[in-house]
Amino acid sequence: MTDKNNLSPVERIKTGSNGLRGTLKESLLDDFTGAIREDDQTLIKFHGMYQQDDRDRREERVKKKLEWLYSYMIRLRLPGGFLTPEQWAGLHEIAGDHSTGVIKITTRQTIQLHGILKSHVKPTIQQFNLQHLDSIAACGDVNRNVTCTSNPSESPLHQEVYELAGKISEMCLPKTKSYYDLWIDEEMVIDRKAEEDPLYQDRYLPRKLKIGIAVPPNNDVDVFINDIALIAVIENGKISGYNIAAGGGMGATHGNDATYARLASVLGFVDTEEKALKAVYEIITVQRDFGNRSDRKLSRLKYTIDKLGIDGYREEVEKRTGFSFEEAREFTFEQRKDRYGWVQNHEGKWFFTVFVEHGRVLDTEDYPLKSGLLKIAETGKANFRFTCNQNLILSDILEEDKSEIESILKEHGISSYTEEASPLRKNSVACVALNTCSLALAEGQRYLPVLVTKIEPVLEKYGLQNEDITIRMTGCPNGCGRSPNAEIGLVGTAYGRYNLHIGGDRLGMRLNTKFKENIDEEEILQTLDELFGIYSKTKTDEDTFGDFSYRYLQTAK
Repeated sequence: MTDKNNLSPVERIKTGSNGLRGTLKESLLDDFTGAIREDDQTLIKFHGMYQQDDRDRREERVKKKLEWLYSYMIRLRLPGGFLTPEQWAGLHEIAGDHSTGVIKITTRQTIQLHGILKSHVKPTIQQFNLQHLDSIAACGDVNRNVTCTSNPSESPLHQEVYELAGKISEMCLPKTKSYYDLWIDEEMVIDRKAEEDPLYQDRYLPRKLKIGIAVPPNNDVDVFINDIALIAVIENGKISGYNIAAGGGMGATHGNDATYARLASVLGFVDTEEKALKAVYEIITVQRDFGNRSDRKLSRLKYTIDKLGIDGYREEVEKRTGFSFEEAREFTFEQRKDRYGWVQNHEGKWFFTVFVEHGRVLDTEDYPLKSGLLKIAETGKANFRFTCNQNLILSDILEEDKSEIESILKEHGISSYTEEASPLRKNSVACVALNTCSLALAEGQRYLPVLVTKIEPVLEKYGLQNEDITIRMTGCPNGCGRSPNAEIGLVGTAYGRYNLHIGGDRLGMRLNTKFKENIDEEEILQTLDELFGIYSKTKTDEDTFGDFSYRYLQTAK
């Protein structure tokens, strides 16, 4: 366990926060700055927010002797990634009233809004509350949004895992009522006894924790990147239990070899949902008690597992649960992608997966995506589901309503945009990065579409334009865009420069490896041209670019 005399400053902030309240009320009333107090910048994360600023305008504002243009990002808690059409319409209006107007679908199967000024934070959250939505624990040192296989057409068992995601989310919510005290009703009488939290206590977790649930054979949720991963085991058409894994995480720090990306290790199998919930709970308590609270760079669950050893961690969890994991059951993943366009499920309902490049829902001059989705929401005939690949599924559409939705999709160019996007573009993921992320060293979502446009002709030159190659970009090594778990990963090192990683597998079961360091666009394109050329000459029908480049790395050593 961590030495109590050597805690990081964040630990002091959490334990002294009065149930995550801190001085947030006072910070919000301070009209002299767009920022909040330094300690409150840590606490606001637990309420689903980050303080940010427009980095494109920093230099201009400094020259004018103005403070940075501070604003806030708010992220919703949406276990399993679901909104009703009424909620989507409400979200559309909230985004227009209080943010940049862009609705951002994240890799955690939820949405976030950017550019919210301090005076608009509370009204935004209150409007979310009217839509029966909240941002509790969407950020901070707690369990984040719980993800699960997104498309109900994937399996008749989807509803079961979707409901489990909601149960895990509810079980892992902080007990403090500070969210409602601060943002919804300032006059609430708080029962301090009711706020006692057996899971998080008063110190919460050493760092963030992520949970995902997959239903084979599609690993669309990228399950092994999570701190805790559950893989449904299906026997005779029913879920017989879950394989449970722990220790995934994509973040690292440039130049710090003690930090690394890691995929979750399988602990074993449990044969009931009750045991799955208990196992998840106690995996979290072991991390709470044994995780590193001195060095936040080494505080994720993956480092705790590697410190204790996978057997040691399992034994501690089993001691707390009161039962032993069974030997893991066999499972097979056959793909890791979204099913674009129309598909029908076992109930006869229709689903249309919209390709939303890097999750940015907005209207442009030639593509009114946001307006089209609002029009669909106003029909009340389609639910909205989000995928971990930053896309949107229009779901649960009845046969008699399909033609109406299809007409709106065509009218707004949504179906043609989805159909015409290349496989590489559809398999691309990027984090927000610049201009709002304070950690970004390079561009992410603003640049990857441009780079993909330049890579597409190279693929076409070698007859590879129909290959489902995954490419992911992050503006820093924190891994929000899951770049370490892609066939081609680009990790920002400085403006316009990236580390190029190759060799990850297509199913999300093997991380990639750094191949070239700190290179610019010209060298990225030149290197990929050379690799694609070799791949095209040597590949078999079953050979993926990830498998080829993995072998290439082995021979290059």
